[in-house]
Amino acid sequence: MKKLLYTVLSATVLLTSVSAVSRSGKSDISRNLSTFNQVYKELILNYIDTLDGNQAMRTAIDAMLSQADPYTEYYSPEEQEEILSVSSGEYAGIGSVISKRDSVVVLVEPRWDSPARRAGVRHGDILLAINGEKVTGDVDIKEVSAKLKGQPGTEVKLDIRRPYVKDSLKTITIIRGTIKIDPVPYYGYIGDGVGYVNISTFNEHTADKVAEAVRSLIAKTEVKSLVLDLRENGGGILEGAVRIVGDFVPKGTNVVEVRYRDKGNNKTYKTTNHPITTEMPMAVLIDGGTASSAEILSGALQDLDRAVVIGERSYGKGLVQNVRPMPYDGLMKVTTGRYYIPSGRLIQAINYSHKSTDNASERIPDSLTTVFYTAAGRPVRDGGGITPDSVVKTPEMSRLMYKLLADDWINNYANRYANTHEAVPDPMKWKVSDEMFEEFVSGIDSVKFNYELPYDAGIKYLRDAARLEGYLTDSVEAQIKVLSSMLKPDLKRDLKIRHDDIKQEINRAIGQRYFSEADQIRRLLDSDSTIQVAKHILNSPGRYNTMLQGPANNAKAKKSASNKKKSGKDKKGTGK
Repeated sequence: MKKLLYTVLSATVLLTSVSAVSRSGKSDISRNLSTFNQVYKELILNYIDTLDGNQAMRTAIDAMLSQADPYTEYYSPEEQEEILSVSSGEYAGIGSVISKRDSVVVLVEPRWDSPARRAGVRHGDILLAINGEKVTGDVDIKEVSAKLKGQPGTEVKLDIRRPYVKDSLKTITIIRGTIKIDPVPYYGYIGDGVGYVNISTFNEHTADKVAEAVRSLIAKTEVKSLVLDLRENGGGILEGAVRIVGDFVPKGTNVVEVRYRDKGNNKTYKTTNHPITTEMPMAVLIDGGTASSAEILSGALQDLDRAVVIGERSYGKGLVQNVRPMPYDGLMKVTTGRYYIPSGRLIQAINYSHKSTDNASERIPDSLTTVFYTAAGRPVRDGGGITPDSVVKTPEMSRLMYKLLADDWINNYANRYANTHEAVPDPMKWKVSDEMFEEFVSGIDSVKFNYELPYDAGIKYLRDAARLEGYLTDSVEAQIKVLSSMLKPDLKRDLKIRHDDIKQEINRAIGQRYFSEADQIRRLLDSDSTIQVAKHILNSPGRYNTMLQGPANNAKAKKSASNKKKSGKDKKGTGK
């Protein structure tokens, strides 16, 4: 899943007025603050052992925020880059993700054209020291991240160990820079008359980038329809989603209403830009990682019957956050409202105000959702995210595949391949061969793999239940033993069964080491089942139009088609 906050940040966020508070409420606030101040003072000044006052305060803040939803957070001055980068689409540093694996810190996913990649950092490089200071196994990953960050133009020297090469110890000097997050990592013509736009996040530049991509695509005579890909898009700035909707519907169209605690602050967002195209057929792709602003865009286009939504049900985040300044340069992101898309529905999936007996937030059950209607009268439901018009399920991950990914078997093989094959292949022609698959399989140590399936626990439960209820006769025990022997994992067999899936993941992992994000997206589209469904629907005008029509219009269309067919038969008969 992508590493972005599921949040909606308003561009005018600091100008939002504070909700009204009653006189009795103000009295409660004053009394509670006075009590809290005294408790903190007593603890810091009189407790028998010395406590870290800053840490105690942060613990108290985090405990208080735990009563709210997970999107309400406090950021110290040192932690603000994360939230600010979501909005601005850029941050300062070396441009590589770091990860702690076992007892080492590993550099992973150096961004394409980042200072880290330009200086020679590769996936899987093990970080040994920063500016001569050793990075040990017990180090806090946040401390390592802080040391790698810095002002653009400043130097940082890394000592690394590169696996699978002879001269594995290297010193790399990186000039820190400004890392810009491209919200549209790829767009282009993908065949069959379809133009494609991948939207990865909603920052200050997303709307302009999308408009540029759409104009470029529709200028091509071969482009007859559009696909907007919002899969794994965790959201961002709300206004960006509104502007993009405005590229495809008439100016002045209602897109989303934000409702606050104080109803006087409620605000309706309408499109203000002139559309680029209001007629070209469109499909929007979503999945479980599509959230927040991405759900506003996909949900609004669905409610306005402007696009067919394809894929899997989205995340379901219908909450809006504002960012407010705190004393001593702190920031607080606080949930202040809920958003409602054109049909009037709220797509929030989890009710954070109601907790289960184990204090977990409860998901709103489908049985308690309400039916709303699109502009054409199609039924849609609130709660639980956006449900696609055409569902394309992602195959469930097997336990074998989970182990191959989670325990880095595939990543380690990809690192070994990339570190021993310097030549960069053609992104559109290169594929994982059967020989590479066999090489990968031969490198798996069956002793270290620790391949366990859930069957043993299930069989134990079955045997215990049969014993408890008095059904565990000799014949039943014999049958359970037969079942147990049939369900014993066979690693070599299971690897062979999952041959195609494993090759696809190896292909994806090695591609990350060689190709830009745009090339990586482009080369994987041909094997993307959701893309193929979108192409088929967009190239079937009758099906596309029927999917976007309301029940009454569908009935009329069917009747009209039937009459035309019947009329055609009559004419044919008369001609004879």
